[in-house]
Amino acid sequence: MELYQNNDSITTLIFWGVFLRKILELCLSPDTGGLELYMVRASHYLHESGMNITSVINETGNLEKYYQNTDCKYKKLKKYTAVLSFISAKKLAKIIDDNGITVVHIHWTKDLPVAVLAKLISKQKPKLIQTRHMTMTRFKDDFYHRFLYKNIDLMLAVTKQVKEQIEKFIPIDVVPNVEVLYIGADKPEAIDLEDKKALRDKYNLQRSFIVGIIGRIEESKGQYLVIEAIKKLVRKNIDAKALIVGHAMNDNYLNNLKDNIEKEKINDKVIFTGFTTKVQRLMQLCDVIVLATDKETFGLVLIEAMQCEIAVIASDSGGPLEIIDNNKSGLFFKSKESDDLAQKLEILYRDEKLRESIATAGKLKANEKFCSEKQFKKLKYILSSFK
Repeated sequence: MELYQNNDSITTLIFWGVFLRKILELCLSPDTGGLELYMVRASHYLHESGMNITSVINETGNLEKYYQNTDCKYKKLKKYTAVLSFISAKKLAKIIDDNGITVVHIHWTKDLPVAVLAKLISKQKPKLIQTRHMTMTRFKDDFYHRFLYKNIDLMLAVTKQVKEQIEKFIPIDVVPNVEVLYIGADKPEAIDLEDKKALRDKYNLQRSFIVGIIGRIEESKGQYLVIEAIKKLVRKNIDAKALIVGHAMNDNYLNNLKDNIEKEKINDKVIFTGFTTKVQRLMQLCDVIVLATDKETFGLVLIEAMQCEIAVIASDSGGPLEIIDNNKSGLFFKSKESDDLAQKLEILYRDEKLRESIATAGKLKANEKFCSEKQFKKLKYILSSFK
């Protein structure tokens, strides 16, 4: 299936599809990460573009605040354990039938059993489309997974790598149609020099070379690599600081980071901001943004930084390989190797023209290929026209 075609018949198809299709955006995840917020952004965009959207979220999760005080329609559903998933499925089937839902768009992989059962129970028998946000690492040939994937009509992979994994690990006789649909980022609101100065003063950044890392504070995200790299730069008398933005998922890991910082006497070189909803404002304080995850499926934070016209460095694996053109719109470092990360940071510290060139090229690529509106237009076409 082609995601986009530019002719009058397709335009007409989309026009009528917008009115005929009733879409249910499903995410029962209790968390508030990139996956969950993508679902929220998608539902708001589709609603504002004229589609009939009903969102279904976890009644004890964190997403309701993104729907309150808006005219986006949403329902809350209790997420039961796997053993009792039939109860959730039955309630979801009622929502599907009561709202005449024709397509269910699934985001969280753990919602697949509920969605499939709801499809089979419901009178509407909607199409099921899953956006696959995570990698797939093993062959799914057991009865349970064959049953699930046999009832999925389309899978949208967030990278080419994920598409290849789906086609490799799901048996050929039950693998759904698979298309690549990148996750886009919203264009940032630039902060003025006065705001920037106030924020730099607040976090005691002064005129230092600021290295940012954004995301949940957990070992897999690699904050320890950035701290190690900063330590190496400081030993070379480079005035560098790490700005670590995000909330701790593991107190032991956070405490270990702080103990190491204390031991190395670089307390004034590492700043933890904690959780914030103003991520892009803090990004704009940085000279470089690092994505240090060893196996990042996509890497939305890179696109957000690129749109802010900030140079980026990422691990040389996974999703970043499809986002960055090495030495042009960003740099790669060897995964889990703080020495190599420190070397790449030093290059950008000492070569301001290269840093500016990378930042400019990154912004152009992000706006051209990973603009949120462009990707959501493709999603709208898929949901409107899929048969």
